[in-house]
Amino acid sequence: MPVEFDPVRVEKLSQLRSDGINPYPDRFEPTHALKEAPELAEGTENVSLCGRLIAVRDIGNLVFARLHDLEGQFQIVFEKKTIGKDTITWVKKCVDIGDHLGVTGSIFRTKRGELSVMVHEVKLLSKGLLPLPEKWHGLQQVELCQRKRYLDLIANSETRERFMTCIRASRELRRFLEDSGFVETITPAISPVASGALATPFSAHHNALGMDVFFRIAPETYLKRLLVGGFTKVYEFARCFRNEGVSPEHLQDFTMIEAYAAYWNYRDSMKLTRDMIISAVAAARGTTRIEIRGEEYDLEEEWPEVSFREVLLKDSGIDIDLHDSAESLLAAVKEKKIDLDVEKPENLGRGNLVDLLYKRVSRPGIKRPTFLVEHPADASPLARRSEKRPDLVDRFQILICGVELVNGYTELADPVDQQDRFIQQQALREKGDEEAMAPEFDFVEALGYGMPPASGWGMSIERFQMLLCDTDNIRDVVFFPLLRP
Repeated sequence: MPVEFDPVRVEKLSQLRSDGINPYPDRFEPTHALKEAPELAEGTENVSLCGRLIAVRDIGNLVFARLHDLEGQFQIVFEKKTIGKDTITWVKKCVDIGDHLGVTGSIFRTKRGELSVMVHEVKLLSKGLLPLPEKWHGLQQVELCQRKRYLDLIANSETRERFMTCIRASRELRRFLEDSGFVETITPAISPVASGALATPFSAHHNALGMDVFFRIAPETYLKRLLVGGFTKVYEFARCFRNEGVSPEHLQDFTMIEAYAAYWNYRDSMKLTRDMIISAVAAARGTTRIEIRGEEYDLEEEWPEVSFREVLLKDSGIDIDLHDSAESLLAAVKEKKIDLDVEKPENLGRGNLVDLLYKRVSRPGIKRPTFLVEHPADASPLARRSEKRPDLVDRFQILICGVELVNGYTELADPVDQQDRFIQQQALREKGDEEAMAPEFDFVEALGYGMPPASGWGMSIERFQMLLCDTDNIRDVVFFPLLRP
């Protein structure tokens, strides 16, 4: 529906234009950012600042106001004898809280001792036609904050700091990988096959090519094609899409950082990802100690390793090594009266059933930073089999406070084994397992030309930021999460 603007402000807009003032000029050049202004010395002349007007106090011949932006705010002062009667009258009559202003003046200290700018010139940079919410500084309603993040950013300093923390962390992740010899790449976001992970895809139709396509679940198989092509260390900040349920820890569109290194195995990736996470936390928060859900962890301390089988046995009483079929495992789950919270669990293959059982009974209880290793091969279609036990794969996950942060493994380079696993996954899909991986025989062909030994891993940026900022909902670290209209 069309927006209904504030009629008083619309009238002011009309008056400004009648007076020959452009309420939406194209630029303004500040001499300093607002966050830099408190460092300026008294008496500094020709200081130009700009920002959103967030407070006004009119005491007759003086008007005190504050300009605000994402990283700072600063007081400005309009004095009748300095700026002139006409200008101060114009400010009082035509300027509202929420407007953007540019001012030029000199630095001075008020009688109360606050460093401020005595304004000599003022320019309207943008006229707001909607008032900020009443008591905007206390905007707390969660859904409103998510729907109108721009108001949340204006209103709440905690929100601004949270997102700046996320930005610092992402910047450090890139720096760390680049300094470790990885190069950033871009791979397709839509493809003929829903590839890269076990998940339900989003689909669309490509009109120009006359074919159905899928939004990527993960960039994995394309990044590994680059290893076949001769790259040795690659990474991508990849937008990914999974048509799955809503929860405080899941998004349907999210950012996955994935990295692959030729001639590495999963142990090399374990070391890299641990060092990378510690570095990003330190850069974003200034310390490696982090509090999550009331518990404090020092990431520099040792991260224990636990076996997938052992943690499931401890938490469920089920030894998955004794159940080599989905039917046998499901019978054991029912005997233990474990609710998997899924429709038609009988449609799941053993791999997805094992993974679901783990997520229900074990993952929530793993609190301190932990490596989970020795995963079943049928739950890991793209991972290399362990040489000691071919029913397991050389894979690891990093878990913190019950959240899966990183998933990585030694890559499967054997094209025959990869093709067989795709065929097995296809059979599971035909039986009704919607999350079984779609076969990608073009990728198998690429492997047929030879991929070097390699290891790779993936991490949801938003999940990492959620833990970093100690929020209960992943949408708190997303600028504009998708919500029902």
